[in-house]
Amino acid sequence: MSSDPRHRLGRLGEQLAAEHLLERGFVIVERNYRTRWGELDIVAFDGRTLAFCEVKTRRLAPGDGHPFEALRQLKRSRVRKMAGRWLIDRTERPYAEVLRFDAIGVTFDPAGRLTDIEHLEGAF
Repeated sequence: MSSDPRHRLGRLGEQLAAEHLLERGFVIVERNYRTRWGELDIVAFDGRTLAFCEVKTRRLAPGDGHPFEALRQLKRSRVRKMAGRWLIDRTERPYAEVLRFDAIGVTFDPAGRLTDIEHLEGAF
């Protein structure tokens, strides 16, 4: 694992997001799928819905922006491309009635304590 504190914080946020999904009845199908457009954070399945989850983790001080502010149009477009590539590459994937793009925001306070996990289903 990287020694960069931002990288460690991002990985911790992804782990907490995966645990959040498990608690809600999802199975984690894949994590950190790499493509030429970037990395797809989490692919999860609940028996009906295949969710491509983009996780944004922030350590926020008062007045800082929300983690979802980083989900601009270019990022959403890249996540869609990565999901398309995953669907092509993973022929042994579960059948899903619904494909969905979710955003999960994980927020820590300046001392590093978890303050919030927000799951936005169908974010884009």
